[in-house]
Amino acid sequence: MTAMRVIRTLLFAVALAFAAAPAGADDANPAASAFMQSLGSKAINELTDPAVPQSDRQARFRTLLDEHFDMPAIAKFTLGRYWRPATDEQRTEFRKLFEDFLVQSYSTRFAEYHGQGFVVAGSTADDGGTTVVHSKIDMPSSEDVRVDWHLRPRDSSFAIVDIVVEGVSMAVTQRSEFASVIQSRGGVAGLLDALRTKNAQSADSSGAQ
Repeated sequence: MTAMRVIRTLLFAVALAFAAAPAGADDANPAASAFMQSLGSKAINELTDPAVPQSDRQARFRTLLDEHFDMPAIAKFTLGRYWRPATDEQRTEFRKLFEDFLVQSYSTRFAEYHGQGFVVAGSTADDGGTTVVHSKIDMPSSEDVRVDWHLRPRDSSFAIVDIVVEGVSMAVTQRSEFASVIQSRGGVAGLLDALRTKNAQSADSSGAQ
């Protein structure tokens, strides 16, 4: 998979139908599997209706990210070694621009949902207190896609910290792409400029639809 295809698949996966884990599947944390089933049902109900205006879909997707993903931790990870030298103002702006980037770039894809099957196949315990919920997406036009959801406990529920498609991490892929932009544009300020431009272009495109 190319990097952009990986990221598109990662985020589009949130909108696919969640089914119960098959009988007999290993499930180290049934609560985590149930969390993903519930999140999938909510995403389908709120994001995949083609009649929903794009502005509403973006707002709902942003709420999903804020409520069910550990966005501060993901943003820090994707900035990588450049997080430490970044100023507080740059960190704050990056977190906002990063979330805007995800919302504006990928929320339109939820309208493309056509009923592909999504099966939760249990969960395993990972290092550092992380639970990995395993799933498979049935793609009618190609081979099935394996998606692993990395969750950490948050309050009385869970938060998603990474999504791995066919062994490729969303967070690692995005960190690599951002590092390339930072290196080519002379620092974090260059990445912020690139994200501002990208987000503005996406906003203009959405407004023209």
